[in-house]
Amino acid sequence: MLKKNDEKINGFLFVIVLPLLLFSMSYYGFETSYVLWIKSADKAPDFIFESVYAYRVIPNFLSVHVTEAFTLIVENHLPFLKDVLSKSGSYFYHSTFIINAFFFMLSCSMLDKIVKMKPVELLMNVRVRRLVHLAAVFFMVIVQYVPTNCDSIAVFFYLWGVLLTLRYLHEKKKVYLIALCAVVFISTFVRETSCLNIAFFAAVFLDWRQFKNKEYKFVKDTVWVAGSFCLAYIGLRMAIHQAASFMEGIYIVKNFTSPYNLAGLLFGVLGIYFTYQLSSEENSQFILKKYLFFSLPYLFMITLVGLFWETRLFMPLILTGIVTASHQFKNFIS
Repeated sequence: MLKKNDEKINGFLFVIVLPLLLFSMSYYGFETSYVLWIKSADKAPDFIFESVYAYRVIPNFLSVHVTEAFTLIVENHLPFLKDVLSKSGSYFYHSTFIINAFFFMLSCSMLDKIVKMKPVELLMNVRVRRLVHLAAVFFMVIVQYVPTNCDSIAVFFYLWGVLLTLRYLHEKKKVYLIALCAVVFISTFVRETSCLNIAFFAAVFLDWRQFKNKEYKFVKDTVWVAGSFCLAYIGLRMAIHQAASFMEGIYIVKNFTSPYNLAGLLFGVLGIYFTYQLSSEENSQFILKKYLFFSLPYLFMITLVGLFWETRLFMPLILTGIVTASHQFKNFIS
C-alpha cells in the first residue's frame, strides 16, 4: 500500500508539478521580444478577431472571458495582489498563462497515458519512461518563448487524438473512431493543426498493400476523420467572413534568408531526427516516415506562411516522433 502511494505521489510530482514549474519559469523567468506586447495588453487584442486568427474560436473565447473573470476577481476580491501582478505582466498576460498552463498540464497527463500504453521494451522501465516524458516536456516548454492563446490547447487536443487513434488500433472499437472524429472536429475550432491527427491516423492504418488486396476498411475510416476536419474547417469559413482569411503573409523567402528562421528550421529538423533515432523498431521508424509524408501539406504551409523561428510549429511533429519511438507497433502493424 505504501509503495503504491509513493508511486502515485512520485507520478503526480513528475507528471504535473515539475512540468508546471518549468512552464511557469518560461513565462515569468525569461522574457523575449515576443512577450513585450502581451505583457502590456490589458485585454484580448482586437487582431485576434481578424484575419486567420478569427477562426481560432475556442482560444479567442477563452482569452476574452478568462481575462474578464481574472480581472474581476483581482480587482474586487484580491486587490492586494494588484501590485505584485502588475510587475510581471498585464491581466491578459496572466490569463494567457492560466489558460496555457491548464492545457499544458492536461497535455502532460495525456502524454503520460500514451507512453504507458503498449510501450516498447526499453520503456518498460519506469525510470527510462520518465526520462522520455521529461524530454517531451522540455520540448513543449522551450517553444513557449512565443506564447499564444491557442498552441497549448491545440497540443492537448492533438495528443488526445493520438491517444484515441492508438486505442482504436489496439481495441478496434468504433467508439474510439467516433470520439476521434469528434476531437478533430472540435480541435479545428482551436487551430488548423488538427489536420495532423489525420496524418497520424493515416500513418498508423494505411498501407499500399491494402489497396493491392482491395481492403478499404481503414481507407473509409480515414475519410471519416478527414471529413470531420473538412466539415469544421469549411463551416468556420462560411460562418466567419474575413477579407484575408487564408494567411497573414508570405514568408518563404524570409524563412530561408534570416539566420533566426534558419536556426528554427535546424531545431525542427534535429528535433524530429532525434525522435527518429530514439526508435528501436523498424515499424516505428516506418510509421514516422509515413506520418511526415502525410504531413507534407502542413510542412508546406508553415514554410510558406509561417516563421521557422516560431519553433512551436514543429511541436506536434516532434511529439509524434516521441510517441512512435515509445509505442509497440510490431504486433499490430504488418
